[in-house]
Amino acid sequence: MPLYSKKGVSHRRTIPVWGDASNLKGLGVSHRRKIPVCGDASNLKGLGVSHRRTIPVRGDASNLKGLTFSSDITRRNFIGGLMTFAVPLLTGCNSPPMKVARGSPRLTARPGTPTLTPAKGLSRLGLSNGRDGILYVPETYTADTPMPLFIGMHGAGGAGSNWAGYDARAEARGMIVMAPDSRASTWDILRGGYGPDVQFLDQALTYVFGRCNIDPAHVAFGGFSDGASYALSLGISNGDLFSHLIGFSPGLVGRSEPLVGKPQIYISHGTKDTILSAKASRGGVVPALRSAGYDVVYNEFGGGHEVPPAVSDAAMDWFLGVDADSP
Repeated sequence: MPLYSKKGVSHRRTIPVWGDASNLKGLGVSHRRKIPVCGDASNLKGLGVSHRRTIPVRGDASNLKGLTFSSDITRRNFIGGLMTFAVPLLTGCNSPPMKVARGSPRLTARPGTPTLTPAKGLSRLGLSNGRDGILYVPETYTADTPMPLFIGMHGAGGAGSNWAGYDARAEARGMIVMAPDSRASTWDILRGGYGPDVQFLDQALTYVFGRCNIDPAHVAFGGFSDGASYALSLGISNGDLFSHLIGFSPGLVGRSEPLVGKPQIYISHGTKDTILSAKASRGGVVPALRSAGYDVVYNEFGGGHEVPPAVSDAAMDWFLGVDADSP
């Protein structure tokens, strides 16, 4: 089963767009507020879906109460919020970009010598009574050997538990997986600017670094859909922490100051994606990042708005420097 796949949608939110919205009929577009949007919006037709699903968890789930969820939050919430924040990174746009409000995108947590012992297997972070997150530590982990870390950011209406299915990849590759929950239905920049999600992510990273010996040369920050756009946007401001960025089906990438470091970047997108067209990656995100000097690997596959197992495997092998042809 793919990690994520397209579902059907219900939407009750207005998407503010600056300019002609005639090609966005049915999406509840309103001109009550002028929001700068760069590029063609024709690929936003038919974005609706209804996310009612249960997240499968392998092994003992007794400590994961509350991680199974049912949600009607739509991917349109992602599109509407992202329009209020971002323009494609360093690409031409006749509309003036809006500034990112509120706090800084900079993260302060860094890998170091852990002083605590992590629970092995899948566990909650335990940092919040409500929306929290998960941590997966392989059974092979030992404190004297640093391991790679993959941080996964969920899609709109999702939760960190969406990444619980990466347990087998974590075991097979000897890597730790951490996935936080957004503080609200989606990530903070989609709701007005950096703030609570940056703070919680910093707290979650401090928690992991205090318990796990992490290889600083292999810290990947990734996500799916709006989580992919968030990982790319926040990641380029924290290239001194994240060695690799992974975007599964992003919508676009927002630029905020400062830009720090040059992490390697992997982006995938399905050619049949009707939620966020592959044109967003192929014609916007990827060339913009490359023109800004980033090393970007781009993988298009014959699928929809999803992360097929083969794509997940390819991304993790790329992150870890594994030759796909090696036995």
